[in-house]
Amino acid sequence: MTSSDVGMNEYDFSLRFDTSAVGCGPEECVERLAASGCDDAIIGIGIPGRIALDFIRRATIAEAALVSAIRDVLAALPQARLIEASPDFVGFTDVAELVGKSRQNMRKLLLSPRTPGPIPVHEGVSAVWHLSQVLRWLRDERGYPIEQKLIELADVTMAVNIAATRVNFEFTGCGESLSRLVSGFLALIDTTDPDIDITPRVRSLRGAFAGFGLDESDYRRYLEEKYR
Repeated sequence: MTSSDVGMNEYDFSLRFDTSAVGCGPEECVERLAASGCDDAIIGIGIPGRIALDFIRRATIAEAALVSAIRDVLAALPQARLIEASPDFVGFTDVAELVGKSRQNMRKLLLSPRTPGPIPVHEGVSAVWHLSQVLRWLRDERGYPIEQKLIELADVTMAVNIAATRVNFEFTGCGESLSRLVSGFLALIDTTDPDIDITPRVRSLRGAFAGFGLDESDYRRYLEEKYR
């Protein structure tokens, strides 16, 4: 281990972008991304007008990993628009895989009438939760050994998605405005909401999107479109 590795963590996360306005073909987009610092991501270009990046990024904290990844993508593709960051929206199977349990076991835990889990953000054929809320509940109420860095990552991806549902990210360059909007990805909804349990580091970034009026209803509208 070198001195530069001290205090560093690996964060696994994914970012999906709309690239329909970028103006270059898939292969050129991939080349631009690699040159911009996204060589720590597996890049998917299977859907026209979309790019998905699965990152394994080293950073001291989750916020730094997400912000630097978004910066790198938008530096390469300034007209790209963020669609979703994950892990955030999860169902029974997703949570079961993360904690090493069966889907049936996780379904029984989350829907138990005696100790019910967090309220889903979307209910229908497939129930969907915020990962950070489920992880905290599993740790605090059920005694599961959940890694703190995973909870912090889920906090940040949740904040990114809340911002992305309301803000139109159309960049004409990579300067001060880009830095300001990237920091805004981490803005949180009103921290007086008792259902939102976030880490001190993420809480310290609130206000970066003051005035945009982001709230849980934005998530719900997004999820209704995504899972209907």
